[in-house]
Amino acid sequence: MASDSEHLFGLPHRTPFIFVRELKSVVPGNSTECSTALHAAEPMFPGHFPGDPLVPGVILTEALAQTAGIAAASGYPEEARPLFLLSAIRAMKFPRAVRPGEPIQLHAEKMAHVGDLLQFSVRATVEGAPVAEGQLVLSIARAEGAK
Repeated sequence: MASDSEHLFGLPHRTPFIFVRELKSVVPGNSTECSTALHAAEPMFPGHFPGDPLVPGVILTEALAQTAGIAAASGYPEEARPLFLLSAIRAMKFPRAVRPGEPIQLHAEKMAHVGDLLQFSVRATVEGAPVAEGQLVLSIARAEGAK
């Protein structure tokens, strides 16, 4: 669908903290399929781990949170999109390590929406095998000064 990381698919993130590289499909307000690949030149890899680089689990989690954020934001008109914040990480598992350059498929599907909280089931896969899965909760940020 899109690969314009500067447009950012409705996310507030900017380089170097955007981990979604391509938007593959979206069901507005409900689910999103995205993809990414993190390359050996990324600044995190010399330290994680020297001589045997692995994609950090926190980076996979952030990529999944961004995928969920795209799903959440897509349910609003562009000019009225609220800011979504990662509020909870539930039961994240990392069944397999990811190496730099491996193509990662990202999936987020809304499970529930109560008030300002949205709960998503998230999953990252490499060649169909799960590499991260769990649940994330996003909250709608209130404008500064709002009660």
